[in-house]
Amino acid sequence: MHNIFGSGLLAVVLGAVVAFLAFVPFVAISYRRRGGLSFGRTVLWAGAAVYFWAIWTYTLVPVPQSDDYRCVGRNLRPFEFVDEIRAAVAVSGRYLTDPVVLQVALNVLLFVPLGFFLRVLGGRGILVAGLVGLGVSGLIETTQLTGVWGVFPCAYRVFDVDDLIANTSGALIGSVVAFIVPKKHRGADKAPDAERPRPVTRGRRMLGILCDLVGVSLVAFAVSVTTKALLELVAGDPDRTGALSSLVGTIAAATLWLGVILVTGRSVGDIATRVRYTDGVLPGWVARPLRFLTGAGAYIVLDDLPAPWSLSAFVLVAATVVLLFTWPDGRGLTGWIGRRRLVDDRAGVVSPTVDAASRG
Repeated sequence: MHNIFGSGLLAVVLGAVVAFLAFVPFVAISYRRRGGLSFGRTVLWAGAAVYFWAIWTYTLVPVPQSDDYRCVGRNLRPFEFVDEIRAAVAVSGRYLTDPVVLQVALNVLLFVPLGFFLRVLGGRGILVAGLVGLGVSGLIETTQLTGVWGVFPCAYRVFDVDDLIANTSGALIGSVVAFIVPKKHRGADKAPDAERPRPVTRGRRMLGILCDLVGVSLVAFAVSVTTKALLELVAGDPDRTGALSSLVGTIAAATLWLGVILVTGRSVGDIATRVRYTDGVLPGWVARPLRFLTGAGAYIVLDDLPAPWSLSAFVLVAATVVLLFTWPDGRGLTGWIGRRRLVDDRAGVVSPTVDAASRG
């Protein structure tokens, strides 16, 4: 039981890491393929990320320690589980709760989500579900048979051809179960209304801000870790390289976000959620740096620079959040200062004339 919960927790943690890493691309793709980001589909994709890792954690974890490693055998005879179930049930008299029956049932259930996700998220039918189920199960069983491809001298889990049958059956069942989801919500094809302009809501603006925060954090972290590793190879002193690598990561993230805004007029979060500002009353060479300073630039300063600068950044961020929830279209500080409107970028060219809603 401890191993079951431990494997499940590990799958959730790894799935969350993958979801965090893929967050910005996922939002951008959703707005271009589906026209927006729906709660249900987001939950399904998050579940798929956790499930991907669950397959491996439940079949390969825990990895044995060297002092208690024991080699196991293999089963190459198909449908041997039928005889095992008959023998077990004859002794216990329990058809549904006998451990042997439950083991086969769990092997089937483990792959039901695979077929379900392939149809609902990928738009693939029962044939693909069967082939993918067989392929994934075969890879897992082969990994077990080879002792994780030679990491261990022999297998620590049983290679069982019956597991291939049960797992593939589960994927086929999952593909059939997926028919309960309405057809319009299945598949990966571009939605017919994906290019229809949609209102720029506060929720959409918050999603764009979150994309900027996540993106800046990931870029800064990746550059910082890479720089630290390179500096340690050269200097060999971890204590002296930490602060410098962190500063390099911050500068890299700030440079990237500033560059994107100067070129496009939009932050990465704006691009991901398909929103843009109209021209307003400020020239571009003023409005675009202002967009950086009242958005991702303020987040970076708030997190990494000394107190006086951090305090100024905090005021900018607070003002942006207040205006986000005050103005009907969530324009933020940039829109308030420059009298700029936020629009869906699928709406085409919008007149820069400031309308009544943008007058302050």
